[in-house]
Amino acid sequence: SYTAEVRYLGSRGIHLNTQDRVNRLAKVTGTNGLPTFFTAPTQAQLDALPLTLTAIKARSGFRSDFTAAGFTNNIVQFTPNGGSIYHGLAMQLNRRFDNGLQFQTAYTYSHTIDDSTADFFSTRLTPRRPQDFQNLANDRSTSAIDRRHRFTLAAVYDLPYFKSGNWLVKNLLGNWELAPIYTIESPEIADVQSGLDSNLNGDSAGDRAVINPNGIPGTGSGVTALKNTAGATVAYLAINGSAQYVTAGSGAFTTSGRNTLPTQRINNVDLNLLKRFTITERVRFEFGGAMFNLLNHPQFVTGTLNDVRSIGQTGTAVLNYLKPSSGTFNNAKKTFPSNARTIQLSAKFIF
Repeated sequence: SYTAEVRYLGSRGIHLNTQDRVNRLAKVTGTNGLPTFFTAPTQAQLDALPLTLTAIKARSGFRSDFTAAGFTNNIVQFTPNGGSIYHGLAMQLNRRFDNGLQFQTAYTYSHTIDDSTADFFSTRLTPRRPQDFQNLANDRSTSAIDRRHRFTLAAVYDLPYFKSGNWLVKNLLGNWELAPIYTIESPEIADVQSGLDSNLNGDSAGDRAVINPNGIPGTGSGVTALKNTAGATVAYLAINGSAQYVTAGSGAFTTSGRNTLPTQRINNVDLNLLKRFTITERVRFEFGGAMFNLLNHPQFVTGTLNDVRSIGQTGTAVLNYLKPSSGTFNNAKKTFPSNARTIQLSAKFIF
């Protein structure tokens, strides 16, 4: 009555569409950017810093070869230069319908890596443009569509009780069918964003944050500008030095990677319940109910419980969820719906 499968699937995507501004440069680089402190420096330390925000802003944000040709405005281009790779190990156990019971259970361990998930404004969770238009490779990371672990169990159970007896007993007490579905799945990984043009390339959509390796996981903080004696901004100070993610101020170099913030996982039970009334051998009536999120377990996930997509996550609330300086940073309860229980009823007459 049982069959088992173990399989591996690997795929590679090439020439994936990316959106960027091909003639724009990031004025901030790893060696030319303002530092971010987690503890307050001394005034002497600030006066010793050689770089100011004014000096960074004075640099050109356009590629010289484009300006020489007369192009001094943003040039948005959709280029087939993105790539992805997927590795997945899937295990599945099936039981055929026998003695009133049928089920299928499956587990997948996989990893999806890419440098470009969305090329249009379909979600804020992973920006459509890279942080640095001239360095797409720097955006290569775990994909927004990666689900590292996924386990499902789907069953159909035709209850064996009151199968025999008179017509009234079978129709009132018997002929019940249960079909539960259980799903547990790893969360979507989102991109922490400063919400401002940190690297001064004219675009704020993809600018990430500063990572504090000793910070409390999942916490965020804004920054205050630090000035030298001459009154020029030369650095930034985290308001909360214990936060893991800190806003990268204007002119600061970002150090957090793409897609590093896990959202909430799916842990869900659905149930289909069916009752049959047999009138004659050829005529019967069926009444059913489909209960999604049967236990009414609040699940503040980025998409839906039965779909891996993050649908329509483009609002301001989602951006605030991703900004370390926001009061709702990494607070799924104040950002996403709870996917409350829903029930659908159906009736079917068969003749």
